Amino acid sequence: MTEARQPERLSLSRPGGEARRTRGVYKIFVGMAAGVGKTTRALNELRERLERGEDALIGVLETHGRRGTVQAAEGLPVFPRRVLAHGGVTLGELDVDGLIARRPGVVLVDELAHTNAPGSPREKRWQDVETLLDAGIDVLSTVNVQHLESLNDTVARLTGVRVRERLPDAVLHGADELVFVDLPPDDLRARLRAGHIYGPEKIEQSLTNFFTVANLTALREIALRQVANAVEMDAPEGQPGVQERVVVAIAAEETGSRLIRRGGQLAERLHGELHVVTIRPARLSAEQSRMLGTFRAITAALGGQFHVLDAQGSVAPVLVRFVQEIHATQVVMGETSRSRLTEFLRGDIIKTVLRETRNVDVYVISRD
Repeated sequence: MTEARQPERLSLSRPGGEARRTRGVYKIFVGMAAGVGKTTRALNELRERLERGEDALIGVLETHGRRGTVQAAEGLPVFPRRVLAHGGVTLGELDVDGLIARRPGVVLVDELAHTNAPGSPREKRWQDVETLLDAGIDVLSTVNVQHLESLNDTVARLTGVRVRERLPDAVLHGADELVFVDLPPDDLRARLRAGHIYGPEKIEQSLTNFFTVANLTALREIALRQVANAVEMDAPEGQPGVQERVVVAIAAEETGSRLIRRGGQLAERLHGELHVVTIRPARLSAEQSRMLGTFRAITAALGGQFHVLDAQGSVAPVLVRFVQEIHATQVVMGETSRSRLTEFLRGDIIKTVLRETRNVDVYVISRD
């Protein structure tokens, strides 16, 4: 049998990253899916630093029982995890306070999108990493592209899998160096068949569901673009031009999260601002209130601003006025869910925005 090709990596450094002195240096290894070799690459770099005489430690490592990962970590110093008891189960998390007291030169922190156990000082592992960086400790970390907040809907549409553990895109943008660890889809599937990623009971299901050639090809392209875009956003600016401002208009409906993420992707590509707008309803149910809270959190994760506007009558004039006041250049709206009678009586919001705005691109996203 032909041996699968080893993972390749593309390393992209941020302009001006070397100027940081008090904050630790942040390097993230990014991949399209589990099994491409992100953690092994990070472990190899940690070993190289240790051999150069640096004070290097494993802060937290998730091997998932993979032989290659276990072998790559052999002999490397491991800092003890912080032990927490929850529901009769003992859990181990990254000991941030202990590491800050120990003050190593560089720490490996695996799986950025991980959610910490209840009772931890911070909810997410990427927040733990920020604390280490603020303390002047260098960090090596890993993440799969499907965990980025802005890509949640795209990945769900492509793969049929809704990723639950997510992190803000700003985490990627805050890194000093991004390393894209690449492996062709056929080679990754060969590693899966050989049992290098999951146990025998999960191989066939994974091959026919998430790890199809089509899914992996799409995720590979998304990952490479995401890394390139994150680095490009910090490139030196050329001549100043029009400030792009993306307005996403939502209602307290399930489609709101998809519209926000689509608007977030657009704002990122344009290097512009993201503004999410909703009109305060006359009556707000508990479920609608919960949804708006979720939408506010997603907006914050994408680096945007969330606005709740009041409307006495028709919604459209209020939305148009907001678009004009902030000098928006792009508007993202969802296909209407209102009946034809309601549109006749209260007006079609989309048509009004199209008619009443100038020099604004309007995107209408299908409900499907």
